[in-house]
Amino acid sequence: MAAGTAPNAYDWRTNWPTHYVFADGTDVGLSLKYQYDMDRFSHDESTYEDANTNRRKEFGFFVRKKGVYDGTVVFDFQTKTWLDVFFRMQTKALFGSDAGALRVGFMKTPVGFEGNTSTGSTSFMETSLPMQAIYASRRLGVDWALTRKAYLLQLGYYKGGNLQGDLDGRMMAARAAWTPLNSPGNVLHLGGSYSHETPEGSTDGRGRYTPPNVRLRALPEAGLATQRLIDSGALSVASHVDRMGFEGLWIRGPWSVQGEYLSANVKLQDKPTYDAHGWYAFGSWVVTGESRAYNAGNTGDVVPKGPWGAVEFVLRYSTLDLDDGPTLGGTEHDWTLGANWYLTKFLKLQANYVRATSDRRDLRIDPHIFEVRAQVMF
Repeated sequence: MAAGTAPNAYDWRTNWPTHYVFADGTDVGLSLKYQYDMDRFSHDESTYEDANTNRRKEFGFFVRKKGVYDGTVVFDFQTKTWLDVFFRMQTKALFGSDAGALRVGFMKTPVGFEGNTSTGSTSFMETSLPMQAIYASRRLGVDWALTRKAYLLQLGYYKGGNLQGDLDGRMMAARAAWTPLNSPGNVLHLGGSYSHETPEGSTDGRGRYTPPNVRLRALPEAGLATQRLIDSGALSVASHVDRMGFEGLWIRGPWSVQGEYLSANVKLQDKPTYDAHGWYAFGSWVVTGESRAYNAGNTGDVVPKGPWGAVEFVLRYSTLDLDDGPTLGGTEHDWTLGANWYLTKFLKLQANYVRATSDRRDLRIDPHIFEVRAQVMF
């Protein structure tokens, strides 16, 4: 709401609830993401217990001025972890010409299309198997991004791990995408990404040194599950990790298809190099006719047009292979059928049915999972 605007001119249904725009365009406000999940398990060899609890309780603050800068601080009170904490400046405001945006702080790394989508705007309740295992998540560092209608480029350098004091090391990463179709309801996005990470060891408070290691693992696409069916274990001593991804997205009206291939190559001292890889593909149909949102190389929620909201059906297949040489981390294949009801752009209900199939060291556990979520996000 701009300063001086009459209170009755504010539309609470479409702008609800809380930010303030000053006369010079400076926008300050609060952000919230609250998710409550219920998971029910069957055919799981008594591996999991049914659960229902909070999935996320994220609270944040932002300040921004369009075309000039933006900054945010977000903390998840459910997991007690810091999320995005960064400041970004547009070069046009600094130099008079647009050469992209510079960002510094704690933010997501580029390798992973699905991983860079907001956890409140994903088409499924949980990310796919390969994204969980291979995506590097957030790191401390600096990056540069150039976004044009037909393409985007991103380069980043990260040093110092994360704000929880973990993942010490340094990483260089890059992402590029070609978007020959880029208008609402008509999108074609084809891209690739690469990162090179050199992990560092750590010393605890008792002076005990842990050499650099890497661990790749995934839950069966259920956020309240407590045990992973496939897990590489600690890969030590790790010299470096190379991650690579190829991504694609097509949106045409209410229909869309998205897919991604991800791999991780872990160079170990005095041991064979370890390779892990996986991919996913999914289709989406918005029954009520709206389109999935897309902007600056990322997807967003469907914005409902009717008074009863928008309804979307989705189907995904994902697979991950963590077996390589002497490391028997296991393989898993998941089918997920989902439905999303976007009541408003702030309220969403989701339901997923997951059929997982896993094989690790001849132990096969194939759970069926039904999960639902209620979400409030602004």
